[in-house]
Amino acid sequence: MRILLSVLILVLGIAIGGAVPRVSDVVQDALAAVGGSNFQTARGATKVPSETEASEAGSKHSHPEGEKPEEQKATGGHSHQEGGKEAEPTEIKMQPEQISKQEITVAQVTGGTLSRHLLFPGTIAPDADRIARVPARVVGTVSELRKRLGDDVKKGEVVAILDSREVADAKSEFLTATVKSDLEKTNFDRQQALWDRRISAESAFLNAKATYSEATLRVDLARQKLSALGLDAAEVASSQKRDVTTPSLSSLRLYELRAPLTGRVVERKVDVGTTVGGEGDPADLYTVANLSTVWIELSVPTTELAKVREGAPVAVAPAQQGDVHHADGRVIFVSPILNPDTRSARVIVVLPNKDLAWRPGTFVTAEVEVGQDEVEVRVPKAAVQTITGEKVVFVRTSDGFEKREIELGRSNDDSYEIVSGLKPGEEIAIANSFLLKAELGKAASGDND
Repeated sequence: MRILLSVLILVLGIAIGGAVPRVSDVVQDALAAVGGSNFQTARGATKVPSETEASEAGSKHSHPEGEKPEEQKATGGHSHQEGGKEAEPTEIKMQPEQISKQEITVAQVTGGTLSRHLLFPGTIAPDADRIARVPARVVGTVSELRKRLGDDVKKGEVVAILDSREVADAKSEFLTATVKSDLEKTNFDRQQALWDRRISAESAFLNAKATYSEATLRVDLARQKLSALGLDAAEVASSQKRDVTTPSLSSLRLYELRAPLTGRVVERKVDVGTTVGGEGDPADLYTVANLSTVWIELSVPTTELAKVREGAPVAVAPAQQGDVHHADGRVIFVSPILNPDTRSARVIVVLPNKDLAWRPGTFVTAEVEVGQDEVEVRVPKAAVQTITGEKVVFVRTSDGFEKREIELGRSNDDSYEIVSGLKPGEEIAIANSFLLKAELGKAASGDND
């Protein structure tokens, strides 16, 4: 019975030893005391390490003391390890001839001015200071039209001639008053000489003086009447002197119409033989415009009106897509009165138009400058690329280019302010930088072909 009990304890000890390799010495000694020499043989046998022990032992032999496993991983090329994951390369090796061949433009980083703008639709209109009408100041009939539609004219040039009885009466009155005044002046001078020698009576001298003064007044009134009709009294008088005899009635009736400014005939409203100047008759014969400068009329809402100032530069482009014609103007007028219907103000921009490319009535887009910001570092928008959600530029190095993360600040239509990541004087790629972005993508994917 005792032998059977010892065998059972021995078998139980062997089973426990197989299940739990690391049984304490105390337990093994107790089992040995019960099981005798057979258990001693089991205790002295070589132990087989578990999988955990084998892993720990292998780790100790593969990593020297004081060095972490991550520190023994190799870095390939210009990439580095972060959290066990290989990061993208940051440098691109490129020879100068390669840079030139791919038309990658490099420029030095500088500071500058960022201009802020607002866009408004507008319409080209004639310059109100450079458009004029040729009016018919008298009642008459069109006798001659010397300019056709589209002809160029100079200021003061005769453009048409009217046949007018009103003009004939005014000229005749002036010439008659002038002759009468000359006669009365002669009589007055004679009476004054006689009175000075006390040959004639004083009453005769005073009568001659009064008559002469009245004649002078009539000449002044006739001259003012000619001036009201747009006639020059001196020219009327000289035309009389050029005639050997008294001017004919036909010459007195002729009335010359002259261009009020230098420009081009853009409208003709009458034909030869048309009666003008009377009630219901046309008042103007021509419209002359000088389109070397034009206006742009803008309608600016009240929300943006405070930002628009007189004298501000304006970049103008046609509203029609595909037209590459552009020009620069400036704001000359900001209306202090709002349109009650649209709640907007009228803003006028003056625009040079020497080549006559801007035609009145054309729709345009006006980019009005509303502010300027001085920045220490400014780069073109074409120089900035986005890689893995970060804004970067490519800085020129001795071997090629280096990717540099940057922080953007303010911007305008074509430039960014760089808050951090770049310094003035560094050279970056400002054109075709997307080619460098593509090269980085190839390096990250392992495609170096």
